[in-house]
Amino acid sequence: MVKYYQCVGLLKNTWDQVFLAFWQRYPNPYSNHVLTEDIVYREVTPDNCLVSRRLLTKTNRAPRWAERFLPKHMACSAYIIEDSVVDPKKRTMTTVTWNITHARLMSVRERCVYGVNPENSNWTEIQREAWISSSLSGLSRAIQEFGVTRFKKSVTKTMKGFEYVLAKMQGRLNESQT
Repeated sequence: MVKYYQCVGLLKNTWDQVFLAFWQRYPNPYSNHVLTEDIVYREVTPDNCLVSRRLLTKTNRAPRWAERFLPKHMACSAYIIEDSVVDPKKRTMTTVTWNITHARLMSVRERCVYGVNPENSNWTEIQREAWISSSLSGLSRAIQEFGVTRFKKSVTKTMKGFEYVLAKMQGRLNESQT
């Protein structure tokens, strides 16, 4: 069984601004757990779409109850793959992200579509979906519930981080906020 979650976020910035900020998200005060971001693959397709694959390294401590299921050296870090396709003609960016560490304990697959808000063309809408699953027999339901709760908190931090990066790019932050 898989838990499914969806939500829609709104950034009061143009799609172009959000697209640029996406590549400059780290570091920010809301994502100090992201250690590295490496481009594994990138190409521009014949129809001018930018296709990328990145590997992110995060310090994402496992909950205490889960640490006993993980090797000690793996309980504090996680590797994440992020695929993205940017279509400048349609003004959309689609990302698919999933964990490759701890995937047997809990697998989180997230899909985000960034597009121009249909009600205000100066804003960007983020349609976010997540699928959370676990193959740990007897505990999968509890692990999935935990995953959904943690994912919801993560979305809030992600949006605050985006807003921070956008404000910094536009010079709207003073020295005390950086």
